[in-house]
Amino acid sequence: MLKGLHFLLTLQCTYECDHCFLYCSPQVEGTFTLSQVKQVLAEAQKIGTVEEIYFEGGEPFLYYQLLRESIKVASELSFYTSIVSNCYWAVTVEDALINLSPLKDVGLKGISFSDDVFHSGNEADEKPKFARMAAEKLGIEADIICIEEPTAISSAGRKKGEPVVGGSTCFRGRAADKLTEGLPVTPWETFTSCEDEELIDPGRVHLDSFGIVHICQGLSIGNMWDVPLSELMTRFDPYAHPILQHLIEGGPAQLAKTYNTIPEGDFVDRCHFCFNVRRALIERFPQCLTPKSVYGL
Repeated sequence: MLKGLHFLLTLQCTYECDHCFLYCSPQVEGTFTLSQVKQVLAEAQKIGTVEEIYFEGGEPFLYYQLLRESIKVASELSFYTSIVSNCYWAVTVEDALINLSPLKDVGLKGISFSDDVFHSGNEADEKPKFARMAAEKLGIEADIICIEEPTAISSAGRKKGEPVVGGSTCFRGRAADKLTEGLPVTPWETFTSCEDEELIDPGRVHLDSFGIVHICQGLSIGNMWDVPLSELMTRFDPYAHPILQHLIEGGPAQLAKTYNTIPEGDFVDRCHFCFNVRRALIERFPQCLTPKSVYGL
């Protein structure tokens, strides 16, 4: 049951992180307008099960006035509102308060901060700490997102059934191209399931300004500018989707075998393999595997 809508408010970001699912950077295009946000929120009401609205990116604070007004509209419609941010704006606690107070005033309930070297490039970066202190002072729920560097786990210290790669990195987007070198690999034939996203009955979807409804980053189940979101979700049939049906049946391995598309190279895990299979199929399924920027193209 769909409960959460995640607006990729903009695909632009102050950083160009190696682990980014969406290949975001300062140069990437794609930002919502307020009119588009209002249109989607009206559709969320029609769906009837949506409770939570998240604004993320990219970096949503790059479009601060749009972010504030979007939170205001969503809050007035009784949705729980939250943000995901890299905290570039929290230079001091005072600066963090200046940025968060107006958002609290229009209904912001939660915020998640990225706090790791992948984002800041600096272990001594105190911006996430300042942002959290400000959020707690204002009564905003605060969470920390910390992405660990992927590492190989020795067989001696690994229990049966545990992954051979440690860390919380998910190998999609730029991470699939930047962070897999030197890690242990697994035969692609073993990737027979997809357990990272809810493909049959999604509890959340990500939305971008191009209208793409992502069930997984870069895997579209339709365009909400062509078909209203409420109608699109009513029509949603994963077993009729040319990519999803095979992922459900037998994971990335089945997708690769169905379309006789086996990318060259070695693969760390099912996400790494799935991402590369999907990238190889983009020209064949441009409506389903989009936007190209998410695949680094």
